[in-house]
Amino acid sequence: MKLLVIGHTVEDHIIVDGEEKINPGGIFYTSFALMNYIESDDEVYLNTAVQKENYNLFEDVYKNFNSSYIKFIDKIPKVYLTLHNFKERGETYESMSRSLEVEIAELNLFDGILINMITGFDISLDQIKDIRNNYGGLIYLDVHTLSRGLDENLKREFRRIPNFDEWASSVDILQANENEILTFSDKLNEREIAEEILNFGTKIFIVTKGKLGARLYSRRNDELISIFNSSLKIENKNMVGCGDVFGAVFFYNYIKTKDLVKSLQLANVAAGCAASYTDLKNFNNLKKDVLSRYN
Repeated sequence: MKLLVIGHTVEDHIIVDGEEKINPGGIFYTSFALMNYIESDDEVYLNTAVQKENYNLFEDVYKNFNSSYIKFIDKIPKVYLTLHNFKERGETYESMSRSLEVEIAELNLFDGILINMITGFDISLDQIKDIRNNYGGLIYLDVHTLSRGLDENLKREFRRIPNFDEWASSVDILQANENEILTFSDKLNEREIAEEILNFGTKIFIVTKGKLGARLYSRRNDELISIFNSSLKIENKNMVGCGDVFGAVFFYNYIKTKDLVKSLQLANVAAGCAASYTDLKNFNNLKKDVLSRYN
């Protein structure tokens, strides 16, 4: 199986209780999860941009993938994440990367394309429409920071996503959290939002719910179906990268099995494991930890 992962690489500055820690960010967590899951006959291509000065933050993971589409640029974004226990994290950026280049002519080499809108500017609306028009396989979109605008101070705040119907009509699987789904339209009811997203053309719509778990919406015989899976009962020690891990594990397993229920369960367990980790090194045990808890 061949997968293409598209998304910006960023340097995270994580701020908790006034203390700051520098970590790899962006599609690093998506890549770390896939590194645990890929088998000998799988190949993952990363389409991202990196910076020589801090590439050491990402190298141990990125070196395991095909680097044909990795570009070196002068400066990648720095993201200052202020984490809170009871509300959505604050995000402020230092510098911003331009949209990534995508080799449209080569897309049908891949069994699936995972697009993680890390900065919201990873690819443009025109690009995703071009990808859809030229690619017949599964496209997974994690809405992520597409849901946030960018003010003059490079602070990111939630806002209505322009032309979101066109984004949704260009993908097969859409992932967002409970705050992000409120940026899709004027609707406030989750089920009504799901109906609207599926009407746009998305086949599978996933809402991640943090400590509660995740809910998946799709259609069977023109009827809306809803599948909920509760989260692991764990002590939440990490609030960064869990949604990225969820998306990577769901997409990988769904392409392999086409089993919605199992893929949702595995992704939910993986996100819970990620939330329990206190050190990046713990992510090396992700697949083993997931399978031990899933079984």
